Amino acid sequence: MRNLTSIVSYPERGEGGSNRYRGNCSPKLIEDLIGFFKPHEICDYMCGSGTTKAAAEACGIGSHLYDLHSGFDLMSCEIPERPEFIFWHPPYWDIILYSDIMYKASDVEKRYGFDPRLADLSRIKDWDRFVEAMNYAMMKQFTALERGGRMAVLMGDIKKRGRLYSMVSEIVKPGTLENIVIKAQHNCFSDRTQYSGSFIPILHEYVMIVRKDAALMIPILSTKRSEVDIRDMRGATWRDIVAAIFEESGNALALEEIYAMLQDHKRAKESRFWREKVRQTLHLYPQVFEQNERGRWRLRKVR
Repeated sequence: MRNLTSIVSYPERGEGGSNRYRGNCSPKLIEDLIGFFKPHEICDYMCGSGTTKAAAEACGIGSHLYDLHSGFDLMSCEIPERPEFIFWHPPYWDIILYSDIMYKASDVEKRYGFDPRLADLSRIKDWDRFVEAMNYAMMKQFTALERGGRMAVLMGDIKKRGRLYSMVSEIVKPGTLENIVIKAQHNCFSDRTQYSGSFIPILHEYVMIVRKDAALMIPILSTKRSEVDIRDMRGATWRDIVAAIFEESGNALALEEIYAMLQDHKRAKESRFWREKVRQTLHLYPQVFEQNERGRWRLRKVR
């Protein structure tokens, strides 16, 4: 029996698949998953260069592998099996393009009658559209599982222009979330890049393992992005709210101007004496607020 812990690392890639196929993972990870969960067979519906097949053969179990380059579009094709165990390694958004880069789109179209670029998740330019497609593919695979079956999903984080795009945060999590395993990354293309400033390089991936315990009624954990005004938030203190008003304005403000920026919001509507509370707050925190020579209030500059 292989050991599987919450942190895994494979400095040596191992044999199986092609390391020239960018984004290809170590077969040792899949071998460890097979060795730990002991499925009778494994399915991979975005198999890339075939690493999952090599790992299954090394472990002596059967496998079913599919990909756009072999004529299978997960987004529109019916999943043939009732899988016991699925390994899924989706593209990390558009960081690596696959159709017409790793293989010729014209060859696929000639042989199978469709343009793989139109169904390639790595060619989706908008993050929200990518997340929507990723979650559709996740649910399609999960619902195909037999009861008691598992999915192991290998994902990474992406950084662009100072923002983190986290697949593991935004992917839908159906069924029972059994584990999230941290996988150290080695020998990445980005390892040769020199970063400056406050950029923190990403040196890990995640393996999310979910189990299907029920046939019909499935619990689902999903992320919903929304914007909330701090003036309407529970937990925001008066100090936080008043400071945020100054930051939003960028100017010194008279009391009436502060009131005007607050009066239509939840915090003011919930308090009969909210104007008094604003004045009290300004005086309670001299380390945060100060009056200028014209009697207007502003944030105190501390540096």
